[in-house]
Amino acid sequence: MIVGTAGHIDHGKTALVRALTGVDTDRLAAEKARGITIELGFAYADLGGGAVTGFVDVPGHERFVHTMLAGAGGVDLALLVVAADDGVMPQTREHLAILHLLGITRGIVAMTKADLAGPGRRAEVEDQISDLLAPTALAAAPVIPVSVVSGEGLDGLRAALVAAEAATGARGLDRRFRMAIDRSFTLKGTGTVVTGTVQSGRVAVGDMVTISPPGLGARVRGIHAQNRAAEEGLAGQRCAINLAGGGINPDSVGRGDVAGDPALHAPTDRIDAMLHVLGTEPKPITTWFPARLHVGAAEAGARIVPLGESLRPGGSGPVQLVLDRPIAATVGERFILRDVSARRTIGGGTFRDLRAPARHRRTPARLQVIAAQGLANDDEALAALLAIPPGLVDLAAFARDRALPAETEDALAGGVATIDTGAGRLALLPGTLRDLEAALTSTLGAFHAENPELQGMGRERLRLALTPRLPKAGFAAFLGTQVLAGAVVVEGGFVRLPGHAVRMTPAEQALLDRILPQLGGDDRFRPPRVRDFATAMEVPEAEVRRVLRMAARRGQLDQIRPDHFFLRDTTAEMARIIAEVQAAAPDGWVTAAAFRDRVMNGRKVAIEILDFFDRQGVTMRRADLRRINPHRADMFAD
Repeated sequence: MIVGTAGHIDHGKTALVRALTGVDTDRLAAEKARGITIELGFAYADLGGGAVTGFVDVPGHERFVHTMLAGAGGVDLALLVVAADDGVMPQTREHLAILHLLGITRGIVAMTKADLAGPGRRAEVEDQISDLLAPTALAAAPVIPVSVVSGEGLDGLRAALVAAEAATGARGLDRRFRMAIDRSFTLKGTGTVVTGTVQSGRVAVGDMVTISPPGLGARVRGIHAQNRAAEEGLAGQRCAINLAGGGINPDSVGRGDVAGDPALHAPTDRIDAMLHVLGTEPKPITTWFPARLHVGAAEAGARIVPLGESLRPGGSGPVQLVLDRPIAATVGERFILRDVSARRTIGGGTFRDLRAPARHRRTPARLQVIAAQGLANDDEALAALLAIPPGLVDLAAFARDRALPAETEDALAGGVATIDTGAGRLALLPGTLRDLEAALTSTLGAFHAENPELQGMGRERLRLALTPRLPKAGFAAFLGTQVLAGAVVVEGGFVRLPGHAVRMTPAEQALLDRILPQLGGDDRFRPPRVRDFATAMEVPEAEVRRVLRMAARRGQLDQIRPDHFFLRDTTAEMARIIAEVQAAAPDGWVTAAAFRDRVMNGRKVAIEILDFFDRQGVTMRRADLRRINPHRADMFAD
């Protein structure tokens, strides 16, 4: 169990932890000289129940609330300290508000310095505490008078902590490993060590982890869990982890970073969240309201954008948080917002969507997504997201942002329809996939009816016409399954229904059969023109051109110029040649001369061919230079 202290400065938090554990958590010379805690302090002890309880001693001074926040995340139980002589003070209230916003529901109140107060004063302070706790999740927390001078109440407090330890269950072991780093330092002969509270999962000696957001990979060389050497660290434990890896040092890894499973590395700087504004906030929260975000041990500048009306003091609602730097986060993680001058806590809440859009963020569908992401049950959250248009979820991203392991992702995939892209799976409801398949057929049927002379519908045009709009890799995978099922035929960059064909009369087909052999072979890059065929075959030029255009609509040919046709295979070959010339060019650009030399054609025809690729979007042009457009490179692929 991890216990976090909270309370006003000089109310005896550090002295109480020392009395319970024998450890002085004031580790800095400045702390001892000034008599106040500046940095986080840590202590561990077996209080009598056979388990090691960890204590995080946090500063009480208002100037160091940001440090308090770095230690408050991940605690199992709050030890709220209120001095009997002072009673409830400003930082008592702010710390309690933070504990409430962080969702900490278990706590004990230690009324310290009880030796300085008589029965009447004790009763008065206990009433203050009761009134303070009443509207919070800690309303039922017991109040125990204690004195580190006389020893009064310490045995009772230990007993209460032992009972709480016994009632603390394992948490987050069904998720991937994440640990919020609050300290980073070097030990002689050991190397870089980072400490923090394991938020989820487990980590073992020899595991590979990634430090996020910097993205540094590291190997776990050693672990101390709850201040004892261990082979693994578990969710809910405070751990010190010895890391080894290129670039790993105390300067590159620091407070606010997260050590985690490499699969989770995906920093974000724009997050949709649910925010509760404290009733003490003097003004409503309006668009671009500046604040400081605290999550785990991280701190970042933020702008708050309400996704509905302005949020009034005491109100709650969806917001978008636009950060000044990326952070590592998970869906459902709790955060705190303070004002930019670090004088007051504004409010707090939970992260909902880590990949929030900059545009159209207030649409009804977006608000539905935020609500769906708030569901703690993963199956229910996925089902709710799939019911929101467009009804498509990147399953790997969904699992990553919730820190779900691979086996849980596989179990989620088993309950929905999926499209395997090779790099991941897209999840849809079975009914959505059936609707997509039906839309594919009906869209192609309508296109053929309107364009009977065309070979088929362009793949990209078809992708954009269907709902849900699949990403390119997903659409290619979806088309592949439809081809295997016999539902469609893919010919290069075009898609058609199996029964569709551009048909010719016997005479037209006979003419085409005479022409096709002369478009291939060694002269395929410089085939005869329409007038050449017309003269040689004694057929009107217009008739030759008409037949060749019909063949182009069938996908057999490509019309480079009005009187110049190439075999489709030759067009594809020329596209590959452009890519090869580009790869060999020092600057990555293709000149007309370099392409001309590869196809052994005249400069004029080479430029006509390149102009054709420009019009098709296969190449991008800059002055007289070209390069392949990666988004259309497969237009003439086999």
